[in-house]
Amino acid sequence: MEDVVPFGLVVLVVALAALAAVLSNRISARLLIPAPVIFLVSAALASYAFPSLGQLSTTAVQRVVTVALAVVLFDGGMHIGWARFRSAALPILWVGVAGTFTTAGGLAAAAHWLFGLDWPAALVIGTALSPTDPAVVFSVLGRREVTGRTGVILEGESGANDPVGIALMVSLLAASRGTGGIDVGAAAGNFALQMAVGGAVGISGGQLLLVFMRRIQLPNEGLYALRTLAGALALYGVATVAHGSGFLAVFIAGIIIGDEAAPYKGDIRRFHASLSSIAEIVVFVLLGLTVNLGTLPDGNAWLIGLGLAVALTVVIRPVLVGLALIPVRLRLGERIFVLWAGLKGAVPILLGTFIFSSGIPGTTRIYDIIFIVVAFSVLVQGGLVPWMASRCGIPMHIVEPTPWGLGLRFREPPQGLKRYRVVPGAEADGRAIRDLGIGDGVWISFILRNGRSLQVHPSTIIAGGDEVLVQVDPDEPSHPETLFTDPRTGRQ
Repeated sequence: MEDVVPFGLVVLVVALAALAAVLSNRISARLLIPAPVIFLVSAALASYAFPSLGQLSTTAVQRVVTVALAVVLFDGGMHIGWARFRSAALPILWVGVAGTFTTAGGLAAAAHWLFGLDWPAALVIGTALSPTDPAVVFSVLGRREVTGRTGVILEGESGANDPVGIALMVSLLAASRGTGGIDVGAAAGNFALQMAVGGAVGISGGQLLLVFMRRIQLPNEGLYALRTLAGALALYGVATVAHGSGFLAVFIAGIIIGDEAAPYKGDIRRFHASLSSIAEIVVFVLLGLTVNLGTLPDGNAWLIGLGLAVALTVVIRPVLVGLALIPVRLRLGERIFVLWAGLKGAVPILLGTFIFSSGIPGTTRIYDIIFIVVAFSVLVQGGLVPWMASRCGIPMHIVEPTPWGLGLRFREPPQGLKRYRVVPGAEADGRAIRDLGIGDGVWISFILRNGRSLQVHPSTIIAGGDEVLVQVDPDEPSHPETLFTDPRTGRQ
């Protein structure tokens, strides 16, 4: 029992740190700095002040961060859903894959020709810094959500290029001869295998997990969310064991499940959203502890990182990813915003940790360069995201918190009960219920506006942003969703 007091002190410190991490989002909203960078830099400073904090096993950090990123990608896939993904599938896939390769190549060329790094080091730096991080983007925006196709492309691109970037790095390191160079043919074959297996496991596994969620009842409602989490991690394990991309598998599975109805689906969504937030904090804190601020001046790592960061922000991504965006139909402002908002986050630093066991010379210097680029991206580039969105005319709306809920439970799937968010400009926007021509087989039973419920009368005017609950007779031939959704995209 002698260790009870010391253990209690440890619990107290960890709990206070967790509270500080949660409250840091308020500081982030005021300073327009992403909360993840606060965790990252604070952990790096703590590790520098107390060196014992940084004495973590690289393997242990990689394993914890890998599981956390799998959780984040699964939640990201569910947030996008199949309907939103389908509305911008080709741009997401094209920019997510082609953009990753062009960014990696451009950064590698800059690191080699501008700063004199050898090709193996330049290639791993370029590959590590090729993925983007949507969590950082929307942390900067705070309660403001990017609407329309732009937001879908940003989220989908980063969800797609994270698995692509990770698979590319693993392939390069697997084909590395340690000191001589990289077997490009072997790397290409390994990459193709990871994408193919990961995609197949994600599609088939997502469908099976959805059937499992719908048909197998559990004795306690709290187990449903845990079952989904276990199923997602099982898909990651299956894909990885089969030499595929586990990250791609969980992302695709999340997209498949995202829009589909299942028992306790709302509880599952909230659970995974909360778990994803915790996972992001864990990722950035652990990765921050692996950074040694004392080695940043060695070999001009900070100067090289700063130069690459500026080149990536103003030249490499705008030019190379901009070329990949040419076939995508976007306004000029939307195009500029997508190119600016491709921020770097946890994945590049995780990929940097892979280099330590690669046998490539100068791993500490490479890792420090990656850290500097990520820090610049989230601090400078990320801090200007709201201003850039305003200048580019990107539509955003404030997501007000709704802490009070009134829920109904059904033993069977509710037939004909639909919930819609009225898109501004939709057919129902600004019209009275009696003028919608919905017929006797459709009833609007509930309207929520700005967090307050409205009395429903035939004369009630529906407005953009309202949430409406609609009951449709199963024999009703009309489809009321066209009244509330965007007639151009069908998005709600």
